[in-house]
Amino acid sequence: MAQSYDEMDAIALLKADHRLIEDLFDQFEKAKGKAEQKRLAERLVLELEVHTILEEEILYPACRGEIPDSKLDEGYVEHDATKVLMNDIKAGGPEEHFYATKVHVLSEILEHHFEEEEAPSKGIFTLARKAGVDLKDLGDQMRARRETATAELKAHPQRPSETRTFHGDDTDSALVDAPFEAPDAREGVEAR
Repeated sequence: MAQSYDEMDAIALLKADHRLIEDLFDQFEKAKGKAEQKRLAERLVLELEVHTILEEEILYPACRGEIPDSKLDEGYVEHDATKVLMNDIKAGGPEEHFYATKVHVLSEILEHHFEEEEAPSKGIFTLARKAGVDLKDLGDQMRARRETATAELKAHPQRPSETRTFHGDDTDSALVDAPFEAPDAREGVEAR
């Protein structure tokens, strides 16, 4: 019997995201007309931005010190490569010559990234589970953060995704060693 959304741990949630994103790429490839391509690309970018936030703010920090840093570092750099393409897709439209090609290349990068994260013996997900990271608690954090991240991104649809590992970035944000903690809403601070 399949788990409900509320029962999923962090890994199950992220794998479900991977399958949704793959499905959206398939739909984009089959889209008829520029309006449908635009709608699907916007949904795809939103889902990817939220997914990236969940991994970078919750999973990766919880894994720092528990699994090899090289795995997490590679995840951050791959995310940043996708953010560059996502930002370009977000700023453009299907009438542009390279638009569909950018979406296709983004799908190829993410196919590789998803395979690495889900690799049965050496992927981040497997290593996190083997290290005893509290994936149930992280799943609860992810459900809460998904809501705030989605609301933030929908409120500012043209805001570009920020990279963390490229030249000139504050790379310390990708080297944190503690899980993300949402600010207390009563303090009037917006969540990241």
